[in-house]
Amino acid sequence: MILNHLWGLYAHPLEEWQTIDNRHESIKYSLSHIALIALIPSIMGYYSSVHLGWKIGAGDAVYLTHDSALLIGVAMYCALIVGIFALSYLSHWMAVTFGAKPTFTQTLELSAYTATPMFMSAFSAFYPELWFVASVGLIALAYSVYLLYTGVPILMHIPEERGFIYASSVVTCGLILLVIILAATAILWTNGIISPTFS
Repeated sequence: MILNHLWGLYAHPLEEWQTIDNRHESIKYSLSHIALIALIPSIMGYYSSVHLGWKIGAGDAVYLTHDSALLIGVAMYCALIVGIFALSYLSHWMAVTFGAKPTFTQTLELSAYTATPMFMSAFSAFYPELWFVASVGLIALAYSVYLLYTGVPILMHIPEERGFIYASSVVTCGLILLVIILAATAILWTNGIISPTFS
């Protein structure tokens, strides 16, 4: 099953990282996990913006048209996939500096399983209040960072002291990638390529 590590990452992350390290699934398995888990924010973004409406403060709920939400959802899905691959590439590139020689599949696993809580936090869009979604997103981000710090020494086979610095470097790269994605979104938005249409 594609999501067979999901419960373990929440219930007993250290043991689950050991299981992931021992099994090292194929790149196809990791790609399947990424492709499936990245659907959650895209589908939830579409569903909540078309059928539930988003509320910011005390104002009325804001809805998007089907076509507009679908375009934004597809763009989000592509951005998430590209983001995971970029983070995996940067993690693989940096690992050599820290004395590790992981395969690209190992860094892909690290990126995919670390990002999973962030992607799953999109279920909070069933209650599309900005404060609630932002709160759940911050909790998920904190847990993703925790997974990264616990997973790096196990999956990358780096001593804990160097693993901490390596994980901090990966977090920095992740934040830079996030800023790049947000900047690209703003450029596409202002040029009308993915501009939303309200219903």
